[in-house]
Amino acid sequence: MKRGLWWDLMGVLVFVVIGRHSHHHGETLGGILSTWWPFAVGVLGAWTVLGLLHRTGMSLKDGAIVVVVTVALGMVLRVLAGQGTAPAFIGVACAFLYLFFGGWRLVSQRIAKR
Repeated sequence: MKRGLWWDLMGVLVFVVIGRHSHHHGETLGGILSTWWPFAVGVLGAWTVLGLLHRTGMSLKDGAIVVVVTVALGMVLRVLAGQGTAPAFIGVACAFLYLFFGGWRLVSQRIAKR
């Protein structure tokens, strides 16, 4: 499995834990997993798209693709699972995930240039 995929999955996990904590939903393993899985599937779907496009997953553009696919697929799966979505939640998810996904990619690019 590609290194970048793990970073993206961990980014989603951080997003979920922070979100559940800030909304006082608790940090039980079951609660975290129930919130995490739709976005984790979204990340896997995004990396499948990157593979089909013959992309490495390491550029900022790739990060943007991962965000769009992750959030779109994650929100659809949340609705199908009876979990809520709201425009503000979608916006926060896009912003946080691009900062995280783009951030680690930017750091990786800077390190590679040295």
